[in-house]
Amino acid sequence: MSLPLGFAGRSALGFGRRLLGESGDLLAGEVQRRTARHLFRVLGELKGGAMKFGQMLSVFEAALPPEVVGPYRAALTLLQEAAPALPAEQVHAVLREELGPDWREQFTAFEDTPAAAASIGQVHRAVHTDGRTVAVKIQYPGAGEALLGDYAQLGRLIRLFSLVTPGLDVEPLLRELRERVAEELDYRLEAEAQQAFADAYRGDKEILVPDVVTYTRRVLVTEWLEGTPLASVIQGGTQAERDAAGLLYARFLFSGPERAGRLHADPHPGNFRLLPDGRLGILDFGAVKHLPDGFPPALGGLIRLAQDGDWPAAQELLVREGFITAGAPLDHAALGAFLLPMATPSAGETYRFTRAWLREEVVHSVDLREGGLLRRFNLPPSYVLVNRVVGAATAVLCQLECEIPFRAEAARWLPGFVPGTADAGEKEPTDA
Repeated sequence: MSLPLGFAGRSALGFGRRLLGESGDLLAGEVQRRTARHLFRVLGELKGGAMKFGQMLSVFEAALPPEVVGPYRAALTLLQEAAPALPAEQVHAVLREELGPDWREQFTAFEDTPAAAASIGQVHRAVHTDGRTVAVKIQYPGAGEALLGDYAQLGRLIRLFSLVTPGLDVEPLLRELRERVAEELDYRLEAEAQQAFADAYRGDKEILVPDVVTYTRRVLVTEWLEGTPLASVIQGGTQAERDAAGLLYARFLFSGPERAGRLHADPHPGNFRLLPDGRLGILDFGAVKHLPDGFPPALGGLIRLAQDGDWPAAQELLVREGFITAGAPLDHAALGAFLLPMATPSAGETYRFTRAWLREEVVHSVDLREGGLLRRFNLPPSYVLVNRVVGAATAVLCQLECEIPFRAEAARWLPGFVPGTADAGEKEPTDA
């Protein structure tokens, strides 16, 4: 689990547990109804980013107690069903504007009914004139204005956190988020990132990234990827399928920075497909973090220090990397609650990720207000997407309930995890 996301989850659910108390079972029905209505209302107000934030939230379903899972799923389903598809005439208008009035000459077939909905656009299946079946992703008209408007709403929400976390440096964080949002609106950047991954993994026996065919700022055409969605494996896959999918999923996310110089930063299950030949196919490269030097060694170093119980060194590294402000030594129990959820999966040769484990880490961990950790917490802007991936990927692995050799993956791909592989904390991620 990532540092701030694990912290936020523990704080929120801890409050909910205290609020419900021992009589929670008696109030569960009403709480479920109110939770569903409230979640739908809040996400519905995020017009351009409603589905995107809904996807981000959905991966953390595994951390929720059973009495909340029902309304949570219902609200996200309602949200997705409430977003109508873009009419064919508007789709054609976007294609004319982006690909030219003769856009149909680029395809021998084009399906007007969308095959899928993306967060800020929709995907149509087509056949390119070169014979390849392709996915044509079209950005919704006005998506940019709506998503940037959502950013303003999120900015106000994030500023509220500074009231309870005085150490949080809000403005650099908001600048980082705005830059990432702006990047996701430009399909030219996504095309560049996807092709970089496709080239890096070309010929790989485990991973497939579709090639880019053509692109503009609001239209992206890539090779079509046929396979079983990772969400389907989560819902009904065999244990062998779950284990295989979990290992490939973790390996791709871990290996991207070293192999492609980039981190795929949208690990939602909808972006992954199990192919008939056993490979894992990856979609949607709108959110990508440039990491030309690989993962920051501090990440692997923190995991190793937590496993060793070296709390003074761990605190020093957290201060050096900007996760907490400098000050007196922190309570070891608080540091353990902060770091051990991230370190536990790689402590042994294999690890079984479960929903129960994730819920226990969220509900039963030490209250982080003890020891002064809360007031000194910060999220360095350069770690925003790295943290998002670590947290969301852990939640997806728990949804899969998979058992994988996680320690070997951490040792192979995380500098600083194995002593002597890097000077942990010496470098931090930068945007290229």
